[in-house]
Amino acid sequence: MDRFLGLSVFVAAIEGGSIAAAGRRCGLSAVMAGRYLSALEADVGARLVERSTRRLSLTDAGQAYFARGKRILEELQEADDEAADLQATPRGALRIAAPITFGAMYLGPLTAAYMQEFPQVDVILHLQDRFVDLVEEGMDLAIRIGRLPDSDLVARTLGECRLMACASPGYLARAGTPRKPDDLSSQTLVGYLGAVTTTPWTFIDSKGRSTVLDLHCRLSANNAQVMLEVALAGFGIAYGPDFVFAEALSRRELVQVLPRYSSPSLPVHAVTPTARHVNAKTRLYIERLRTAFAAPAPWNYPAAPAQPPRGRERPVQRRTKARSSPSPAKDL
Repeated sequence: MDRFLGLSVFVAAIEGGSIAAAGRRCGLSAVMAGRYLSALEADVGARLVERSTRRLSLTDAGQAYFARGKRILEELQEADDEAADLQATPRGALRIAAPITFGAMYLGPLTAAYMQEFPQVDVILHLQDRFVDLVEEGMDLAIRIGRLPDSDLVARTLGECRLMACASPGYLARAGTPRKPDDLSSQTLVGYLGAVTTTPWTFIDSKGRSTVLDLHCRLSANNAQVMLEVALAGFGIAYGPDFVFAEALSRRELVQVLPRYSSPSLPVHAVTPTARHVNAKTRLYIERLRTAFAAPAPWNYPAAPAQPPRGRERPVQRRTKARSSPSPAKDL
């Protein structure tokens, strides 16, 4: 008899609670379903199910065989679905969650091109600086930056960004240019206030030695665009991901502070819900994200000729002290 159909009857019988239920699911009579189950046990060489007039129960051998057999059937169904998706035209709503600044700077043109390529897909883009529960809020995909907490979600790496400190030329002319990380203690600082945690300022020298500073910031914001605007206004030194500052750095409206030091890199992920199978509209969008954000990433702008300080810079109000701490670096 058909070994695959026998496996299907076996799994369906356990899930449905009876051989008759397995027959209905597999399009067989109860008698024929019973024959397939008996044939499977004969092929395996072990009794898998204890039968009674009221219920079925798995033997020890049947428990192990059921778990493995069910997984085989699920994986085969996923393979069938993926093959069908490859031939299907993407359609329907694609719901995406992404950080506000990153989404505004880098997802617009890419998403427009995607929708032109697949006119039957509507994109609903939620920009918010918080972790979104993809399952509860019905999202197909989320863009997340930094180390991910343990979860059942499936993450695909798209690229990376790195943290850096930046300030306007006008601010540095007034306040002085730091030469080493400890010099930041006398500067006016602008930091990111994350939804989960605030990131200590971390600098790594040419010998790999890290300095992690627990600094007091005059301004802390949970939106990177605000940090950028404050830095451009000449208020102080901002510390955040390079994609926020890249265009301003390329125009020399901002200058990297402590350029001889490096700071940690943060991965950029596409995160999907727990199901291993990703539908065609989501998979194709992720493929375009990977292409767009592969090294060199679009935020790796070449330097432009120096520009004079922007006229909207305003005087620094005052400086505040900072303290050093050996606390470990955390993600932005």
